[in-house]
Amino acid sequence: MGEISLTELEARAAAAGIDLSLIDLDSIQLPPGDDFGIISDDEDIYQEEQMDFDYGLGNTIVVDNLPVVPKEKFEKLEGVIRKIYSQIGVIKEDGLWMPVDPETQKSLGYCFIEYNTPQEAELAKEKTNGYKLDRAHIFAVNMIEDFNRFMKVPDEWAPPEIRPYVPGENLQHWLTDEKARDQFVIRAGSDTEVFWNDARHLKPDPVYKRAYWTESYVQWSPLGTYLATIHRQGAAVWGGASTFNRLMRYAHPQVKLIDFSPGEKYLVTYSSHEPSNPRDANRVVINIFDVRTGKVMRDFKGSADEFAIGGAGGVAGVSWPVFRWSGGKDDKYFAKIGKNMISVYETESFSLVDKKSLKIENVMDFIWSPTDPILALFVPELGGGNQPARVSLFQIPSKEELRQKNLFSVSDCKMYWQSNGDYLAVKVDRYTKTKKSTYTGFELFRIKERDIPIEVLELDNKNDKIIAFAWEPKGHRFAVIHGDNPRPDVSFYSMRSAHNTGRVSKLTTLKGKQANSLFWSPSGRYLILAGLKGFNGQLEFYNVDELETMATAEHFMATDIEWDPTGRYVATAVTSVHHEMENGFYIWSFNGKLLYRTLKDHFFQFLWRPRPPSFLSPEKEEEISKNLKKYSKKYEAEDQDVSLQLSEQDREKRKMLKDEWEKWISEWKRMHEEEKSLRQMLRDGEASDEEEEYEAKEVEVEELLDVSEEILSFEFGQE
Repeated sequence: MGEISLTELEARAAAAGIDLSLIDLDSIQLPPGDDFGIISDDEDIYQEEQMDFDYGLGNTIVVDNLPVVPKEKFEKLEGVIRKIYSQIGVIKEDGLWMPVDPETQKSLGYCFIEYNTPQEAELAKEKTNGYKLDRAHIFAVNMIEDFNRFMKVPDEWAPPEIRPYVPGENLQHWLTDEKARDQFVIRAGSDTEVFWNDARHLKPDPVYKRAYWTESYVQWSPLGTYLATIHRQGAAVWGGASTFNRLMRYAHPQVKLIDFSPGEKYLVTYSSHEPSNPRDANRVVINIFDVRTGKVMRDFKGSADEFAIGGAGGVAGVSWPVFRWSGGKDDKYFAKIGKNMISVYETESFSLVDKKSLKIENVMDFIWSPTDPILALFVPELGGGNQPARVSLFQIPSKEELRQKNLFSVSDCKMYWQSNGDYLAVKVDRYTKTKKSTYTGFELFRIKERDIPIEVLELDNKNDKIIAFAWEPKGHRFAVIHGDNPRPDVSFYSMRSAHNTGRVSKLTTLKGKQANSLFWSPSGRYLILAGLKGFNGQLEFYNVDELETMATAEHFMATDIEWDPTGRYVATAVTSVHHEMENGFYIWSFNGKLLYRTLKDHFFQFLWRPRPPSFLSPEKEEEISKNLKKYSKKYEAEDQDVSLQLSEQDREKRKMLKDEWEKWISEWKRMHEEEKSLRQMLRDGEASDEEEEYEAKEVEVEELLDVSEEILSFEFGQE
């Protein structure tokens, strides 16, 4: 139930005939321990980590090392303090208090300041701790809640209690599923559910279900170890061998967004808070936690403007994620874009690499290699075209520029890394000579080759609009949807040609496709050409090895498509975020066979559980691929068993229906026999029920249907 004002409360009481002035609210005793049916997953957080600003302390600071002054100078000192601290936020009425020594009637050298919000108090502490009022008075500023913590420290040191070692659960246990199934999580209404994708049995197999598990959304960690949930007091991660236990929580009031590092070592949380002064920008708080210990490794605080450079998106103009992680599972570097710089941090000390940012004038965007500590960045044209746009590659931590390409007449630029970090594609939109229109080309960088050669690719019709671009995961091919027609074309290219592995070549172009999105299988080779939203969910399952369509299908109004991490199955979904009708998801095989569908009201999230990289070497994977028939015999036998089991279930179902039919027939026969004497009596003693033993006769029967009277005139009678 939402909060109501005192006026509304009095109006409701008057309508119910209740005089509030006669009620002693303090005398009302609620049942002890009764939650009135409102269960909160955060109950223990409230108990163990009660936020001090619930008591009005979270927005109060203590300013120490003030001058000690007599009573006649109070007003002057208070005016100086108020002038300094009111610039940072709104001080509450009577929110500044300087205690006085009752004996000397002098101030005690410190004061308390209460702001409207905890965020303003935090900002005041950051900006004024160490502030030099004069040579003898340097402010020491603390949150009052810090003193509460200090007061709880015992006077005498006691050795920490050594707890016995308890082995933890195997958080990767789900990977040992005998049927080699994958899991997925869905959110519908207030429920969050985790399922196995039991494609053999053509249905989802429930694993875990919980209502009100999160207050906004859920998110798997990149390697699938954890499921993260969002709450008013912060974020939490869940996992376990047989169920989902809470493993750790991360206190961050009003958290809105979260992001894991690729190796799952760190969790970044984000919140944005409205300022007391509407003219000020929102205040942003970003924390970086150690996932396993829950410890804050580094925090960043400031106005939203400081974090909004480099494009819009996310929340309140802040591009999310603010911090982008370098590739690989080491989680060694993370970076954010700023004005004329990129700040790169290392996780050993969580400080800037070389203690300074990478200075690049007018830098617009950057993107890490998925596998190596290499930054690709884009700088637009400067000085009306006198200084060309450029794409540069920088090695971290040396900050050495590996390669640079100048680009002329550029209107826009977008960078795409291939998943292995082997190639970088830069889509460049350029102005024509008249500057009235643009055309698009690609700059293709071969990262792993000597001197990083660059190749320019233009489409056959360079004026075609580029609708979508996607690299083949772990491969050397890419696909482009292009054209201005309602049915655009789809072209496939390879970074190798038949006679030259260092030359890009076109494989084929598919004409007139109802597609606006590309979804490669994570294992490559297969691709879905999808027509989402405006194209009403058209799907084409395409084999790029054979350059042939395997199947065409439709999931009407589909909004989302997601391959499972193995590339065996794919989910298509209609979420309530975009449509209120037919919410739910379909599961397909890689070659376009619809396996099963599940409809859910208010369905709005579907996520496959990611898998960590395989431990097999590329050579071993290739050997398995070559000897697949040998390995597949076991699974074919299992599939045969499941198929027989499903056939047996079908037979059982048909047998059950047949038995029901026969039971119904025998019941009617019994009733027919019981009513035989009655039928014989109705037939004047004729015993037989056989129709052919009777002779059909037609009998005419006259029946009076209606009688009407009419008075005829005398003249009519004489005629």
